[in-house]
Amino acid sequence: MLEVIQIPVLSDNYVYLVHDPDSRHTAVVDPAVTAPVLDELARREWVLTYVLNTHHHWDHVGANLELKEATGCTVVGFRGDAARIPGIDRMVGEGDWLELGSCQASVLEVPGHTRGHIAYWFQEADALFCGDTLFALGCGRLFEGTADQMWNSLCKLRDLPDSTRVCCAHEYTLGNARFAMTIEPDYPPLLERAKQVERLRAAGRPTVPSLLAEEKRTNPFLRADDPQLQSRLGMGGLPAVEVFAELRRRKDHFRG
Repeated sequence: MLEVIQIPVLSDNYVYLVHDPDSRHTAVVDPAVTAPVLDELARREWVLTYVLNTHHHWDHVGANLELKEATGCTVVGFRGDAARIPGIDRMVGEGDWLELGSCQASVLEVPGHTRGHIAYWFQEADALFCGDTLFALGCGRLFEGTADQMWNSLCKLRDLPDSTRVCCAHEYTLGNARFAMTIEPDYPPLLERAKQVERLRAAGRPTVPSLLAEEKRTNPFLRADDPQLQSRLGMGGLPAVEVFAELRRRKDHFRG
């Protein structure tokens, strides 16, 4: 079974180390900065095999070149965005597989936040590294893509097994919960989860990874085709992508 280590960096980023104990191969997902990654590798006596980038934003690729120089690792990223991934060695896309020792990750193209966003799904380990596409109780902003692209990407991730751990790249859950409560303030599953998020953050504890089953039940951005949520927005019967776009528009202007 893969070991997944979460490293908090910057103000709200998460970097992940993914380690196969049998082969001792290790990947780092979306390294923003170098020192915390090297420190954790040294502490565990792990050797870095891969950098896995989900997209080109600086807080996901900032340590690529330094880690490559320090460890000789291979940098992996989306082939369609190769010009924006520093140090890229291996270019991947939808349907490709990445081997980490005896474990495999499926590459999923999930554009919307950026044109060239991908995710890595380790099915046997129930672990999804989805960067800034899907967050706990939220989703990424549409910086380069369209609402249609993002909705299709979220539906692709929503189709994964309920037991999947959503290893997203930011600790945004408290703000996401507060926004979701403006949409469905009396929805019992959301009320319960929002209280749990408040407790965790008050104690200084992370709210991610989350379970995909819980995201399917409470994340409004995964429920744009839910008649109950559509009714709360006064958009009953409209195409799900229009409902999603309205949710994203409201979240972009939310201050809470």
